[in-house]
Amino acid sequence: MSIRDVPIRDESIRLGQFLKLAGLAEDGGHAKELIETEDVTVNDQVEVRRGRQLRHGDVVAVDGRSARLVAGS
Repeated sequence: MSIRDVPIRDESIRLGQFLKLAGLAEDGGHAKELIETEDVTVNDQVEVRRGRQLRHGDVVAVDGRSARLVAGS
């Protein structure tokens, strides 16, 4: 499975925001639904906290699609 790198400007981002930014969720409501139904993993662990702070290098996966946070400019 390929992992797409998604740059962020800050040191961290909330999981719900990152799902939208990475295109893994259509909008905030979709992100909330994915998290509540335990369809989201962070570093291969199911994550149910929408406000979870993600940092550079974390890998988020949904339905076989993965995105990794990287430092942006």
